[in-house]
Amino acid sequence: MTNILSASLLGWLRCFEAAARHCSFTQAARELCVTQGAVSQQVKQLEQWLDRPLFQRTPRALVLTPEGERLRQVVGESFQSIGSTLTQLRKPRDRQPVTLSCSPSFAMVWLTPRLGSFFRQHPDIGLRVYGEFHALDRARMLRDGTEAAVRFDPGHYPDLEARMFLEEWLLPVASPAYLAAHPALRSPGGLRAAMLLHDASPWDGASETHEWQCWLRHAGVTLPDVSDGQRFNLSQLAVNAALAGQGVAMGRTALVLDDLAAGRLVDLWGIHARAEAAYYIVHAHGHAAQVANVEAWLVAEGIAFDAARQQLLGSGPQTKGKPLSAHDGRASRLS
Repeated sequence: MTNILSASLLGWLRCFEAAARHCSFTQAARELCVTQGAVSQQVKQLEQWLDRPLFQRTPRALVLTPEGERLRQVVGESFQSIGSTLTQLRKPRDRQPVTLSCSPSFAMVWLTPRLGSFFRQHPDIGLRVYGEFHALDRARMLRDGTEAAVRFDPGHYPDLEARMFLEEWLLPVASPAYLAAHPALRSPGGLRAAMLLHDASPWDGASETHEWQCWLRHAGVTLPDVSDGQRFNLSQLAVNAALAGQGVAMGRTALVLDDLAAGRLVDLWGIHARAEAAYYIVHAHGHAAQVANVEAWLVAEGIAFDAARQQLLGSGPQTKGKPLSAHDGRASRLS
């Protein structure tokens, strides 16, 4: 059968696939680094070649026709398969370092101190860690050459494989000096909104006050204006402010356990709320053996941390009987 995939047709399909995925010529143009008009024209030429419309062009968005949706599925799957195969084929025989994109606070406080263990177990695997917290999808990971990523979020990755390796719990923390200067904090009723230190971007799509609201609901505490207080764009910055005696931060156990153990921070009331997000390792399907080794190591380290967390914080009645465990059979893969 004659191959009809000319260079022009492949170019049209590339623009169509991006526009269909984003339902926007503008966003497709931004991804492809061309003008919006160029994408629109390429799609129009494809429609003329097929002699049928692929989009309904509404004032608010592009809407795929049934024929357009059929083509989107086929082209999208084909491009993903081609991209995955090319990524694997272009790797030289001598192993290159694995690129791991990681949430900055988690990378600094939890991951980096444990890397020595990974390199001792896998001296032949290089690992390059980059502190990043942007949202991920398959196209972006392939484009950036990122083999794997660690993210703190609810774990919704429809076109990637994600495995939760560590659940998270939320607990208000403050320095001993701050607690001594504010004796009303001996009980949750003494908490004031002005004392709050917020991570204003806990994950992509979460509100600035999301973690505090989660804990307040769990604890049954009401504040008139949760949006008051200081804001930071990283959880570790809020924790550092708490260490400096500037207020009460919403601590994630992975980021504050060492400070609690050393007495630099105080778990104010022993009320621990399960976070709506967790730590996931995310990668494309058909990943390399090196990525599998990184994943297995993270899972093992997560289990070890979980044991240390339970030993320090326990699972008493203030957590409503829920053990502080990430490994109770609910670790899952999302595909």
